[in-house]
Amino acid sequence: MRIIDLSRELYHRTPAHPAHPPVIITTWNDHSEVKEAGGIKFSSKAMSISMSDHAGTHIDAPIHFDPRPGAASIDEIPLENFYTGGLCLDLSDVPLRHEITVDEMEAALKATGEEILEGDTVLIHMSVNARLWGKPGYQHDFPGLHVASVHWLADKKIRQFGVEAISPAPEGAANYKAHLACGERGITHIECLWNLEELVGKGRFRFAGFPLKIRGGTASPIRAVAIFED
Repeated sequence: MRIIDLSRELYHRTPAHPAHPPVIITTWNDHSEVKEAGGIKFSSKAMSISMSDHAGTHIDAPIHFDPRPGAASIDEIPLENFYTGGLCLDLSDVPLRHEITVDEMEAALKATGEEILEGDTVLIHMSVNARLWGKPGYQHDFPGLHVASVHWLADKKIRQFGVEAISPAPEGAANYKAHLACGERGITHIECLWNLEELVGKGRFRFAGFPLKIRGGTASPIRAVAIFED
């Protein structure tokens, strides 16, 4: 079995969506403080973490983009939704800020020689990290899905799709349309993925990315991985 880590590292001031609070990680206590209990001297180290439920590699819950009563929070989604079949589509050549069309999605799927199956997680490699990570444009210049492509995925009855960018569609109206389409069609998406280039041309895999059990959470950081059975 081979496991590929698809998660972005979390650290102090990790780049975040400008609409969400920053990641703040500090030392709560460390080994410089020696304690004593029952005649035993010891030290311990712990960190303090403050961040959005949309920090780092995370999955959105329906309640984030669906205003209707009863929209599920992250703790209400069945765990089975986070352990699925997976497939990665290579759209690394699309221009920055581009809205990926249905025709482009279909061509990328054909190139895999596979089919999207009901209940899959579909990951979209757009070379966002290679082109934008560490640059100001990371928060603004990313490509993403045209709303018609979101519906195309939903028509295939996927569980969720995932992207490297901080949003599933380019900044502005396209992004809002993509979020609303997810709510309308009963699917969701993962943002801020890493290492998707490692999946290109590798065929199907098992996807796992379990959220924290955040009561009423609108999203959750996940440790996303692709699992290949040898």
